[in-house]
Amino acid sequence: MHVNVLLFAALAERANRREIPVQLPEAATVGALLQAIGDAYPALAPLLPSCFVSVNQEYAQPDRVINAGDEIAILPPVSGGEDARFCITDQPLRADDLIKLVSNPRAGAVLTFVGTVREFTQGQRTVSLSYEAYIPMAIDKMKQIAAEIRERWPEAEVAIHHRIGDLAIEEIAVIIAVATPHRNESFEAGRYAIERLKQIVPIWKKERWEDGSEWKGHQLGPWNPLATPDQ
Repeated sequence: MHVNVLLFAALAERANRREIPVQLPEAATVGALLQAIGDAYPALAPLLPSCFVSVNQEYAQPDRVINAGDEIAILPPVSGGEDARFCITDQPLRADDLIKLVSNPRAGAVLTFVGTVREFTQGQRTVSLSYEAYIPMAIDKMKQIAAEIRERWPEAEVAIHHRIGDLAIEEIAVIIAVATPHRNESFEAGRYAIERLKQIVPIWKKERWEDGSEWKGHQLGPWNPLATPDQ
């Protein structure tokens, strides 16, 4: 199935065109479309995780099936969407997307940390968990973490994506990818990133347990966002 996809703003500038052709199998989904575009047009791949897709002028979820003749457009965020390495989203996360964002010719190692929703916390069985965030500030703090990492490991490339909304057990809540020339640096920088994320990024979670009780607060419990990296 052949479809034409409309591009806007930064996407159109990178592709140097306003429309691109994409070849898809029959009954392909929006998620498959984004994957195909990222594979066929590598220059667009870093921006796609923060973009939205419209089908026939309506926002479409990743599982939406595309039909021949549909009008399809890829829409970057109105602002703040240029750096896809740092993202807060209510959509499922994929480690492959972040690996693409940090991979580079200088990297000899790419470490990915994937945080998932566990079923038991201190003996309590979790029924459901949800996250919320102060999104603009959270993204700025993610960028701050990356800057701190580059001060310590100058050749490191970092990407951080965090999910918000309701998550089921085993679903991915956060992914951090760090690319460095050597493996020891990637392990150290990756650990630094997740600890700093829990320390200073304004993201909160609400856990509901099997006995009906619940807890809501910052991911570290007592929160001290003014703490320095070594505190």
